[in-house]
Formats: sequence, structure tokens, C-alpha cells
Amino acid sequence: MNGVTTMNRKVTRIGNSLGVAITDALKQVGLGLGDDVDIVVRKEQGEIVIRKRVTVPEGFDPRFFDILTKNMEEYRETIEGLKDR
Repeated sequence: MNGVTTMNRKVTRIGNSLGVAITDALKQVGLGLGDDVDIVVRKEQGEIVIRKRVTVPEGFDPRFFDILTKNMEEYRETIEGLKDR
């Protein structure tokens, strides 16, 4: 496979909240208790993306990653189309 894993889970009640247990998925990408993540909600596509938080290397303007992320989201389809060329 190409590094993509599909898992089926049910939304369950966790305390007063709703949640999905994804421990196996977190382990696959090296995330553990206390790690920071970014959550991107793509409402129109019905997607929620959880990814490791990117730390800003010394000398970089933190806005660089905000602009990069915005452009990657805006041109996502184009970028994905280029990867197979």
C-alpha cells in the first residue's frame, strides 16, 4: 500500500463529550499523550484531519507556516494531481 491505512470506528461518548478512539492511528504517526496536534475541518468534504503540530525552526517567521498551510489547502487538488506525474 502507499502508506494509507483505513480504520472503521464508532463515535462514542467520552465523559460529557463525543469522541473516537484512534490510539493505533496515533501510534502509526508517532503521536502520544501530551503531543500537540493541529485539527483541520473540511466541512464540505466531510473530513477531519489531525496532524502533528509543526514547530517553527529558529529564524522562520511563524506566519510562514500559516501562509503555507492556507495555500496548500487552497490548491490541494492541484498539488495532489502533480504527485503522480
